[in-house]
Amino acid sequence: MAIQKYKGHLALLGAAIMWGLMSPIGKTALENGISGLSLATFRMTGGAICFWIASIFAPKEQVKPHDLMMLFFAGLLGIVLNQGCFTFGLSLTSPIDASIVTTTAPIDASIVTTTLPIVTMIVAAIYLKEPVTGKKVIGIFLGSIGALTLILSSQGSTDGKGGSIPGDLLCLAAQISFSFYLAIFKGLISKYNIFTLMKWMFTYAAICFIPFSYHEVSAIHFQEISTSTWACVAYVIVGGTFLAYILMMIGQKTLRPTVISMYNYVQPIVGTSVSILLGMGTFGLAKGIAVALVFTGVYIVTQSKSREQMLAEQAAKKE
Repeated sequence: MAIQKYKGHLALLGAAIMWGLMSPIGKTALENGISGLSLATFRMTGGAICFWIASIFAPKEQVKPHDLMMLFFAGLLGIVLNQGCFTFGLSLTSPIDASIVTTTAPIDASIVTTTLPIVTMIVAAIYLKEPVTGKKVIGIFLGSIGALTLILSSQGSTDGKGGSIPGDLLCLAAQISFSFYLAIFKGLISKYNIFTLMKWMFTYAAICFIPFSYHEVSAIHFQEISTSTWACVAYVIVGGTFLAYILMMIGQKTLRPTVISMYNYVQPIVGTSVSILLGMGTFGLAKGIAVALVFTGVYIVTQSKSREQMLAEQAAKKE
């Protein structure tokens, strides 16, 4: 069991790194003729194609009709609403507001957020009866302070653009939808292999999303897009979606929702590190403290007791 947990932690760390790289790589695509809505569509359709191809080589599984319906709702919460709400929200709010609510760049409409672990802890407490322990609260607090410090210390000019309440609320809704996905579908995730789950979730997501993005995708002048830009899009599909979601699902099979959500705090570290390596930023004391706070927060949350552990301790005391 301990080996499986270590495997889960390593998988989530790998996913966080891949998602963190989405910011600088995706920004290149967004600045060269690919809109955010189009890129989100490429992620969903490309992800669906990759997972269907991979499923050919995976063990064959028969998915029950009820579970197929549940996978539709899982794709709706974990992919469509998460990416869709963030994409529309970002178009209405300012970059700095979106960063505080979601701590992500325009490309990453899926996960990195300062609010996600907090919301996930609340949802898990209500839906899964997971205890809200002192360690969880302290760990999430330290991680959020670290992530916000990193964002604000790296934040440049906002070009005079202000935020908007509707935009901020949409960005927050994206994180809430993913929190519900982590808590509600934990049982379903353990029933099937990763490729079976992901091929259906991404297929449903693409079917739901394409009607809203068709006009933007069809308006792209494909012949004018450079090879390097398509290479960035390819990374978004293969690295930031296909491989990253495989790693996330490995972690989701063995770790608690709150622990999973804490790894989102690693992504701003990756994005900042890349910007420093590319000469787009500098490393100072504030960033060093922020990184230390993030990893300290993640560690503290992983040390908190689960519902099963608390129930076992209570049963032992009664004996």
